[in-house]
Amino acid sequence: MTAAVLFGSFALLLLLSVPIGIALGVATLVTIVYSGSLPLEFLSQGLVTSIDSFPLMAVPFFILAGEIMGKGGISDRLFRVANSIVGNKTGGFAIATILTCMFFAAISGSGPATVAAIGGIMIPAMVRQGYDKKFATAVVCAAGSLGVIIPPSIPMVIYGVVGSVSIGNLFIAGILPGIIVALGLIVWTYIYSRRKGYHGTDEKTSIKKILTASWDAKWALLVPIIILGGIYGGVFTPTEAAVVAVVYGLVAGMVLYRELKIVDLPKVFVDSALTTATVLIIVGTATAFGRLLTVEQIPLQVTNAMMSISENPLIIILLITVLLLIVGCFMDTLAAIIILTPILLPIAVNIGYDPIHFGIIMVVNLAIGFITPPLGVNLFVGSGISGLSIESLSKAIMPFFVAMLITLLFIVFIPQLSLLFL
Repeated sequence: MTAAVLFGSFALLLLLSVPIGIALGVATLVTIVYSGSLPLEFLSQGLVTSIDSFPLMAVPFFILAGEIMGKGGISDRLFRVANSIVGNKTGGFAIATILTCMFFAAISGSGPATVAAIGGIMIPAMVRQGYDKKFATAVVCAAGSLGVIIPPSIPMVIYGVVGSVSIGNLFIAGILPGIIVALGLIVWTYIYSRRKGYHGTDEKTSIKKILTASWDAKWALLVPIIILGGIYGGVFTPTEAAVVAVVYGLVAGMVLYRELKIVDLPKVFVDSALTTATVLIIVGTATAFGRLLTVEQIPLQVTNAMMSISENPLIIILLITVLLLIVGCFMDTLAAIIILTPILLPIAVNIGYDPIHFGIIMVVNLAIGFITPPLGVNLFVGSGISGLSIESLSKAIMPFFVAMLITLLFIVFIPQLSLLFL
């Protein structure tokens, strides 16, 4: 009954369109009152202690770094590099958009931030090039999901904290899966563009053109090298890397590119503070929610129930994958990771999955949730930029959903894709 009260009240609040952070907190409070096994202070203590974590400090700094670099002229330069490589190919403009999202994902750590930064530039540009607006928006929304797969990734930081897993190793493990997902999106984009006759530019690709664009974007291209190289080389921790990214972004935007002005900084700080506050409220209430699950031994019950269905690791991991895909449709990524990691990680380890590999599986699964209604955060951001309805955008995104699903299966069943560089 306690589990029924907890999940029932949470589902009811979501149906009433209560923000997920508040819904998690209220559901936890209602269950505490109902069960009487815990003091009311349990929730408030959870809100404080859950964010009292050094690794978690990386989250607000990566959010701030993404805001700074999104407004510092980096997005446009990254596109020029991508366009110089594939711009003359069939669907070249759309493929260049996916590559730009890949580059920006290695800076922002957030799916919606990637859609907002790249979509504002590329959706109108693709429409001017003759692309259908629905397809152009769907490309950006799908590619924006790479923001949480390619490191640095805020969900990976949260998973590392909750699952006591090395965040640095998660970042390294996410590189190849992120590239695989991007390739899946590029394949469908090429097929669709060929059908529709979306030709590339008449300009030939040349080493000189690529080098010129790369030189102009050199300060932007150095960001992932500095962040990941510093972490993997033992120069600094992921949290310190986030601070380095902020300082580097300020220098690049204000001194090197000179597109970020002092007058822009208040809005950058306010936007990042609002995003950080939203994230940390979700982290706090989801942690209290997850701790209540543990106290009531719900993870153990779920583990026993799942293991009773089958002891075949293949079937169990497929069940977990389906569960994560469904959860991603309705729940915020960070909340899902905090709540489900204590439940699913022991099951995954029990059937022989490496915690790092399972973390990547969770992140990719939930990244697909960015483009699946009714939550589909990337769809809402893309809809706001293009003016299209969520309904029409949901139909246009379906082929990209299938492409991501296929690449997800590769990641699930080929552990070397995640563990190759570890």
